Amino acid sequence: MSDHTQNQENYWKANVRLIFGCLIVWALVSYGFGILLRPMLAGIEVGGTDLGFWFAQQGSIISFIVLVFFYAWRMNALDKQFGLEE
Repeated sequence: MSDHTQNQENYWKANVRLIFGCLIVWALVSYGFGILLRPMLAGIEVGGTDLGFWFAQQGSIISFIVLVFFYAWRMNALDKQFGLEE
């Protein structure tokens, strides 16, 4: 296998690994904390409401925005690492 093909394959694997990592965090925060773990988080107060409700309403949106910026930052670093920067 040529060096170029190996480089492309490694880049794609790193990209997919990053995407899956972001999706897992997003699912954990929005679905896990907001729905499944809500009864367990009900006793913790944040901003006048319980933590489970907070994750379902604001936490999942905030974590999604943070994940978008994290993904862009990591993709820029990945592009530089593999010599694909703009």
